[in-house]
Amino acid sequence: MLCCVCKQKEATVHLTQIEGEKVHKVDLCEDCAKQKGVNDPTGFALADLLLGIGAAQDFEQAGGGKELRCPRCGFTQADFKKSGRLGCPQCYPTFAEGLAGLLKSMHKGTQHVGKVPAALQQSRDASERMKALQKKLAKAIEEENFEQAAVLRDEIKQLTPRLAPPRPVPAT
Repeated sequence: MLCCVCKQKEATVHLTQIEGEKVHKVDLCEDCAKQKGVNDPTGFALADLLLGIGAAQDFEQAGGGKELRCPRCGFTQADFKKSGRLGCPQCYPTFAEGLAGLLKSMHKGTQHVGKVPAALQQSRDASERMKALQKKLAKAIEEENFEQAAVLRDEIKQLTPRLAPPRPVPAT
């Protein structure tokens, strides 16, 4: 197995980080392990390896050459590199310039959108579709386009059962 950093030498140091159900593995050769300070816990930042060396360097350079420090908690870029986490909510605007690029390299975007259960998402989509159909129906009636209104009415009738809340089962 080749080293994840230099991609040239055989990996002899294998690191595993488990976060919840996610497992991150990093394989390093002796030289890269020494260079990254794997033997020295104070000098090693697993975040550098997991995020990619280039991304972490871009984060450092975003400070304009000086070490940024959060005015609220005193957290620094070096602290972030070591832990992979920020210290407080004020850290986000403080380190915003470097974080944008770093987050884009790690995730799909920089805006958190959350997750929605599939059934709820289908219900929301059906509800939005119903509102759109009702607006089109009202417009078709106003314009006296009754053929289009009949088609829209039929679509609304088909969609209505999907919007009805489940009926409670009577106790026996």
